[in-house]
Amino acid sequence: MPAEPMRVLVCDDHALFRAGIRAILEGQPGITVVGEAANGREAVQLARALRPDVVLMDMEMPELNGLEATRQLGEARPEAKVLILTMYAEDDLVVRCLEAGAAGYVMKDEPPAQLVYAIRAAGSGGRYLSPFAAEGVIRSSRSGAGRPETRYDALTRREREVFKLLADGRSAKEIAVRLELSTKTVDVHKTNLMRKLGVHDRGELLKYALQNRLVRLPILS
Repeated sequence: MPAEPMRVLVCDDHALFRAGIRAILEGQPGITVVGEAANGREAVQLARALRPDVVLMDMEMPELNGLEATRQLGEARPEAKVLILTMYAEDDLVVRCLEAGAAGYVMKDEPPAQLVYAIRAAGSGGRYLSPFAAEGVIRSSRSGAGRPETRYDALTRREREVFKLLADGRSAKEIAVRLELSTKTVDVHKTNLMRKLGVHDRGELLKYALQNRLVRLPILS
């Protein structure tokens, strides 16, 4: 009896990129794309519902960034293996993703065959790091010092969610509706997270988010 195909969930906020990944994977034996998510929150929800074996996770998405979505997936669907799929390979970012539970780190400019290899490796219980990302991990390990905790690491899960929505330009009222909280509770989280981050207004908050690759630079039309 043939083995069940490896189930893959594709998470990226660009519809054309998701379509391209789907086209690549649907031609591969033993792999099936079970769904697509356009933001981090949807990624966690679909992972619960669709039970994928492998989740391809973009780093910079609306609602919830890939790093936080990976953390939440570790709680909601620990069986799913997360592969970070991104354009960025800063040493600190690679290490943070691995610490969050990612099974691998794939650069978006790698050949399709490498992506397929990475998916098969992760789905079989292994790991995959693109060469550039692997070099970053080696550099970090050779430094002899663990990654210092950032101010963002000190935020609670809910504070991170509020932080991301604030950085996306959402009002306190919009955040309250989306997270099913009272506006007063959102204001409390906002006050606490800004104090922990050492920022004083939304402009400084957005600057912090951009510097730490927690959101994508808005495109102005």
